[in-house]
Amino acid sequence: MRRSEAEFEDFVIHRSGELLRTAYLLCGGDQGAAEDLLQDVLERMFGRWRRITESPSSYARAALANAAANRWRRLSRRARETSWEYDVRSAEAGPEETVTERDAILRALRTLPPRARAVIVLRYFDDMSEADIARALGCRPGTVKSQAARGLAILRQSLSQPTDHQQEGAPA
Repeated sequence: MRRSEAEFEDFVIHRSGELLRTAYLLCGGDQGAAEDLLQDVLERMFGRWRRITESPSSYARAALANAAANRWRRLSRRARETSWEYDVRSAEAGPEETVTERDAILRALRTLPPRARAVIVLRYFDDMSEADIARALGCRPGTVKSQAARGLAILRQSLSQPTDHQQEGAPA
């Protein structure tokens, strides 16, 4: 079935929010990069819209994962920017702690190789099945399982390590 421009517009209206969230996670929490990534993917999808026969959402997620991997490859060729880290602790669980936890997760996601990051985001944030992820990324389900296991191990290790601020003896 050939798709119309009106169907593309409807797709963008109804799916861009969830796709932006996926792009945001794939970009390690960089909102501007996520918006650029999604715009590029939607622009390419528009040009191919009439030929997309399978699920447009799955197609978009696969395109986002591939585009994000390409972006990280380009960035790894350049000199890495110095990152600054901070840790805000609160005696009570509140918005500050929530922000700190979210930032810690985003920092940990940035440590993952692009393929593992894509698998983790699609599996645990977008609730895609291993089979759907394998189709989206063009790999075998076993590869998805092993990438998820490796990615989760790296995330556990990253999230269990105290920040530099905590190691210097600052109160936690």
